[in-house]
Amino acid sequence: MPSGPDRDLHLCVGVTAHRDLVADEIPRIEQRLRALFKSLEDAYPDLPLQLISPLAEGGDTLAAEVALAMEIPLIAVLPMEQSAYEQDFSDAAALETFRRLLARAEQTFVLPRVDDSGRTDYTSSDRALQYAQLGVFTSDHSHVLLALWDGKPGERMGGTGQVVHYHLTGVMHGFEGDPTPASLLADNENDLVHHVVCSRRTDGAPHPGLTPGDAGWFTSRRNQERSADIPPDYRALLQRLQRFAQDWREKEDIVRMRTTSLLVDLPSVDLPAGIRFTDRLFQAADGLAVHYQRRVLVGLRSIHLLAVLMGVVFLLYTEFDGPGYMVLGFLGLFFAGVAIHLVGGGREWHRKYLDYRTLAEGLRVQLYWNLSGVVEKEWAGFAYDTFLLKQDVDLGWIRHVMRQASMRRRRGVDPDGRWLKWVIDQWIGEPGGERGQLAYYMRKERLNASRFRRTQTLGNLCLWAGITIAVVLFLSGSVATDQQRNVLLVLMGMLPLIAGIWDAYSHKKAEKELIKQYGFMGRVFTKAWQLVDEENEPAFQRRVLKTLGQAALEEGAEWLLMHRDRPPEHGRL
Repeated sequence: MPSGPDRDLHLCVGVTAHRDLVADEIPRIEQRLRALFKSLEDAYPDLPLQLISPLAEGGDTLAAEVALAMEIPLIAVLPMEQSAYEQDFSDAAALETFRRLLARAEQTFVLPRVDDSGRTDYTSSDRALQYAQLGVFTSDHSHVLLALWDGKPGERMGGTGQVVHYHLTGVMHGFEGDPTPASLLADNENDLVHHVVCSRRTDGAPHPGLTPGDAGWFTSRRNQERSADIPPDYRALLQRLQRFAQDWREKEDIVRMRTTSLLVDLPSVDLPAGIRFTDRLFQAADGLAVHYQRRVLVGLRSIHLLAVLMGVVFLLYTEFDGPGYMVLGFLGLFFAGVAIHLVGGGREWHRKYLDYRTLAEGLRVQLYWNLSGVVEKEWAGFAYDTFLLKQDVDLGWIRHVMRQASMRRRRGVDPDGRWLKWVIDQWIGEPGGERGQLAYYMRKERLNASRFRRTQTLGNLCLWAGITIAVVLFLSGSVATDQQRNVLLVLMGMLPLIAGIWDAYSHKKAEKELIKQYGFMGRVFTKAWQLVDEENEPAFQRRVLKTLGQAALEEGAEWLLMHRDRPPEHGRL
């Protein structure tokens, strides 16, 4: 797998912590941090750790010191410009520590003003909003939230208690008018918290029932008690993320052969931040999806071919009084089919094909939205905010990948109109053109319709040929020899069998459903092209692209949820 700060897929640990830790508890807390980082590295070797920290004094800098000592990359996220942020440090020693750690950060993000006023000064209420935005950003872009926390409910907006509350519920009271997130009733996979209990110099001992230095995992699920280990369903989610990274590393050459970049025919303007990383993630997901799709298709064809051969062997054995070894041949063909099924299931070809295709299409939307300037809020999670909300937690790994791409997107910068034109051309295309999803869906609809007609024609020919042979056999009566009759009987049985198996193959490939699906999405993209072609106002065009992306995400989610729990033969091939 590619390596480097902007190329690896990481397991992101975001930290929220109190500033006023008790000195006597720090050695125990450090021990807990080292144990956490080591356990994650051992469990997910293909997911290098990455710590997201604002580097505030206290727990933030403590976690950063431990991470850097273990050679874990540090991502610094500042709630405001550095000069303004430094005013919140209590003394020269804390400020020196901040600057030293900031210099060692692999990447640094400075969040824009929440109020979008353009002022350079910050009132106390402004700072509260910036810290709330910081907490939301850290939560939304972390796979695990590390909380050095006394366990007491926090009332201060953007404080540690409020950040934990937001991570569990999706609600930050007082921030952005206390919005109700789209995912409020959804099964949230991004609520995993590792809690290291601590006391505070200003507020005394932790919440009753908690002991300083203890550590454990918890989520928003009421049926899950605080535990020493990651809850099983969340561990399975991270394992899916690990398998994707592993597949990418092991099949890098295959990925390179079977996919192409989304970034073709680029205009002469600098790429916004994070675009190449998103594109590399897309190429990995797309290439792996194509690879496993082919595996599923080969398996499906092999099983149906074996079914035909079993029919041939059976008819030959019964009609021509074949030798006994033909029974062994029949059994061998049967067990060969079983073996193909078991290998495909054991190696998760079907699951990986579905998941990786869904991920690739989600990243496609995310990349085009980023380039065209479709941004809801600077701090928001971006395209995955409403993606796959009806899924089981184990599908949340897809949104985890998209979180990393989202973290690197540009913020606080007006989009370049040249990118908007490029996105419209590359993503939508035009009727009769060769590029864009419009051309893709129209082409796939024609190809699948043609293939379905051939399937129907062949099936009908085989069926009626079999019936014709039956009529000939009846009319020939005693004229035909025994050998001729046997041949006609075999053909009479084989042709309808081939027709049935061929029809089953077409059904299991869901060709009819695909024709409808491609036709529907073709109409959606046609409508989008009409709207952006008729109206050149950039803000309107971005609204169209936003709606188009939401339609594409919804279509991808519905397709995945429809097929993921079906047998492999029902997948979109």
